[in-house]
Amino acid sequence: MNAVILANGKFPEHLIPLSKLFAAKTLVCCDGAIEHLDNLSITPTVLIGDLDSVNGRLKAKYQQIILHDPDQYTNDLTKAVKWCVDKKIKTVVIVGATGKREDHTLGNIGLLVKYANMGVDCEMITDTGVIKPYLKSARLKSFVGQQVSIFSPNNSTVISTKNLMYPIENRSIPEWWMGTLNESLGDWFELNFEPGPLVVYQMF
Repeated sequence: MNAVILANGKFPEHLIPLSKLFAAKTLVCCDGAIEHLDNLSITPTVLIGDLDSVNGRLKAKYQQIILHDPDQYTNDLTKAVKWCVDKKIKTVVIVGATGKREDHTLGNIGLLVKYANMGVDCEMITDTGVIKPYLKSARLKSFVGQQVSIFSPNNSTVISTKNLMYPIENRSIPEWWMGTLNESLGDWFELNFEPGPLVVYQMF
């Protein structure tokens, strides 16, 4: 099973995240993002969060699918992912998680590794590309000229790459900028690293 989570950031405009959203059989809506779905006459599977951004009319309209979780020690996106885990859903696409505020954007991206460690195969799709966490070495599908950025949350991670224009050879990238603005040389590139994790951005 898989699910799409709509977070309460900037509503997607690009065809790729929109197509994921519109095709979702299981659609989890975070808090105030319900306004966008309501305007499109789309009813999600569940509306989850502390509901501080949902007006009374929408609370009444969607009361049958509301899962109110007032926990202030986690955010609505994590509540949505945990709901998916409880439902045995292991593949999750997150849209609408960036774009409004930089602090929310950074916070949401920073949670991807946590979700991967929960056993969730997750990726965040924005209006420009895909952000995905990796816990172990991998060969990634790509295309010639695709812009690639690699981020290493663990400063002790040693990385080597293959088939990127600017190779990383058996070294760490402790500063966030160090793995950015790379470029794929073909329909794949490879990341070999230990101990991990890495977070990778691939532009459309």
